[in-house]
Amino acid sequence: MKIICIGRNYTEHIEELANERPDEPVVFIKPDSAILPKEQDFYIPEFSEDVHYEVEVLVKIKKVGKHINEKFAHNYYDEIGLGIDFTARDLQSKLKAKGLPWEKAKGFDGAAVIGEWLPKTDFKDLNNINFSLLKNEREVQKGNTGLMLWKIDELVSYVSQFFMLKKGDVIFTGTPAGVGRIEANDYLSGILEGRELFHLKVK
Repeated sequence: MKIICIGRNYTEHIEELANERPDEPVVFIKPDSAILPKEQDFYIPEFSEDVHYEVEVLVKIKKVGKHINEKFAHNYYDEIGLGIDFTARDLQSKLKAKGLPWEKAKGFDGAAVIGEWLPKTDFKDLNNINFSLLKNEREVQKGNTGLMLWKIDELVSYVSQFFMLKKGDVIFTGTPAGVGRIEANDYLSGILEGRELFHLKVK
């Protein structure tokens, strides 16, 4: 499987990091080794002093697809989830300043949290899903898929123009505003339409 991530998909998050608004989706990849095992704590890597949380709605691909037309994209997934794209922000900033790839800052071990999956039939409108991240029981991020610059079906179609999508692939659809630094002993939990889909401790 592969983890396909979308950057800069919420306007307020673009603004909080002082990034340029893209003309098309920003895409990067995390290796499957980045997935944090279930029930395991997240350990801040030694190479970073500024790891940030980024909560995101996830989509799990259910069958092979290439050059998928947007109007048929809904046929290629039937589960929606929630996760965290952990980012070593200090390392990412150094890499971006040199025009280098982000993988070391985004794809390190444990950098991809994938929570429970829910059937997409649980949702009346995939373009109106509320989600949030709690840090030590305080809400630090809050988003709605309706605020995405590119919606889920658009992303599935777009990504498939470059990468063949396979069963089990996961798309991280971007994070809203409110990203921030984590510290040892923090407790994070992700909420999707009132349901907790993941929780973890930071070490």
